[in-house]
Amino acid sequence: MRNDRAEARVILKSAIRNPHSPGGGLISTGGYSGGGGFRPSGGGYRGPQRGGQRGPSVRVNERIRAKEIRVIDDEGQMIGVMAPQKALDIARQRGLDLVEIAPQADPPVCRIIDFGKFLYEQKKKAHEAKKKQVVIEVKEIKFRPATDEHDYNFKMKHAREILKGGDKVKATVRFRGREITHKELGAQLLDRLTTDLADCGAVEFRPRLEGMQMTVIFGPKK
Repeated sequence: MRNDRAEARVILKSAIRNPHSPGGGLISTGGYSGGGGFRPSGGGYRGPQRGGQRGPSVRVNERIRAKEIRVIDDEGQMIGVMAPQKALDIARQRGLDLVEIAPQADPPVCRIIDFGKFLYEQKKKAHEAKKKQVVIEVKEIKFRPATDEHDYNFKMKHAREILKGGDKVKATVRFRGREITHKELGAQLLDRLTTDLADCGAVEFRPRLEGMQMTVIFGPKK
C-alpha cells in the first residue's frame, strides 16, 4: 500500500508541476456544478483565455475517452488500471468526480477527487501566491550633462531610496543639440553616480549611448 501511495504521489507531482513533459497535464480552473456535474463542452474544459490562447483541456467524467486509465483515488492511493466507466462508477459511489490529470501518459492517469473543492483550493493558492509575489519596478531618474551639484545630490538620494525599497533605477543623461559632442560629461556623471550608489546598488547594464541619451541600470544589492 505504501508503494502504491508513493507511486501515485510521484505521478501527481509530475502531472501538476510539469504539464509539458510526457505524462503531464495541468488541471485548469473553471466552472463546476458539483456532485459529478462538471459539464465541459466540446470534449473538455479549457482554462481562461489569455492573449487569444486557450488554456489546457481537462476531461472529466464521461468526457474521458481512453480505453483504459490508471486511477488514483481520493486518498492518493493507486488503485490500478481499468476502464473509465468502472473508475467513474467508483467515483460516483463516493460522490466524487473522475478527472484526467495526465492525458499523455500510457495509460492516461486519472484521479478521483471532489473537483469543485479542488478548483476552489487551486484558486485560493494562486491568489495567495499572487499576493506574495514581489514586483520589481524600474524607475527612471533623468540628468543633464551639466546637472548642478544640488540637483545631482537630490536625484542621487532619490535613487538610493528607490534601491533600498527593492526597485531598480534607470539613470539617464539626456543630451540636447551640440551637447552630444561632449559625451564624456555624461559618462563622468554616471561613473560618479555608480560610486555614490555602490553600497546599495549594483550595475546591471553598463553606461551605453542610445541616440541622444546615455543610460545605466542599477539593481538593489541583496
